[in-house]
Amino acid sequence: MEPTETTVRTVRDVGPDTVAIDLDTPADFEGKPGQFVKLSTIIDGEQEARFYTISSPDTEETFELTVGYDPEDGGDFSEYLLSLDAGNAVTVTGPFGSDFYEGESASLVLAGGPGVGPAVGIAEAAVRAGNDVTVVYFDDEPVHAERLDALAADAEVHVVDDEDGFRDAVAASFDDQQLFVYGFADFLELAEDAIEDAGGSFEDAKVENFG
Repeated sequence: MEPTETTVRTVRDVGPDTVAIDLDTPADFEGKPGQFVKLSTIIDGEQEARFYTISSPDTEETFELTVGYDPEDGGDFSEYLLSLDAGNAVTVTGPFGSDFYEGESASLVLAGGPGVGPAVGIAEAAVRAGNDVTVVYFDDEPVHAERLDALAADAEVHVVDDEDGFRDAVAASFDDQQLFVYGFADFLELAEDAIEDAGGSFEDAKVENFG
């Protein structure tokens, strides 16, 4: 999709230093949880853009992006996003990416930090479809707590705050499901080690490296 202007529906706090931004879905936009979009704007006369992963289970009518920020040094683009309010216009391009949920019957989603965004979107989509899904989320300051609590009624959810706990949760959960992994590079290394320790492989995993 070419750059398209759309409208902010809501901006919500969803945890420490994190907001969820709901956007009206442009015509012909068909994103899936796990794909990502580019948001762009003009700041001080310069084009600025960042990529954010879809964190809603679908993109019908609206879709959600989960945005973390550094309150001390978030940068101009973070300040721009945090200044948004319902009714503001934003420019969106995409979706991009091939590592998204495609209705797999059994999934294991490993999320580190901001990777929880696509994790909750994928898990909610799986539950709606009546499929099996497990989420293992590693963060010392978890976000999307309400959605994770709701998911726990129909899915297996582990929220851990240390590497040993993460490894233990992966070992207890891995059963040759479709593997999804979202997070920064150091988390991806930890996740690959944990999966190999559990007897699995990253060969067919759907992986998104956030940098």
